[in-house]
Amino acid sequence: MLLRIDAASGEPLFAQVAASVRAQIAKGELREGDRLPPARDVASGLGVNLHTVLHAYQVLREEGLVDLRRGRGAVVTGAATAVSQLQRDIAELGKRAAALGMAPSTVVELLRASM
Repeated sequence: MLLRIDAASGEPLFAQVAASVRAQIAKGELREGDRLPPARDVASGLGVNLHTVLHAYQVLREEGLVDLRRGRGAVVTGAATAVSQLQRDIAELGKRAAALGMAPSTVVELLRASM
């Protein structure tokens, strides 16, 4: 698992770590039952504070994407399958909208209105 962060970005580091994991789930690179690396290892590898990674893992837990248990660490939940499918659905929607000549902002507004 490769996590990327940009120290120059205005986005908080914990949010970048969470987004990186989320993206791997959406792409199907992480699946239900996969274990995330220990937070200590991630923090060391990225050169960030341990609490930054723990915060990211907590955010993912609150989203239902990761289950945190002592002794087991962080494990990807079954919600990963749904997120991965949603990503494919969104990609298909994007293709259909592009074929119709719709601007991305229009598609985003249509999506917002439907939620």
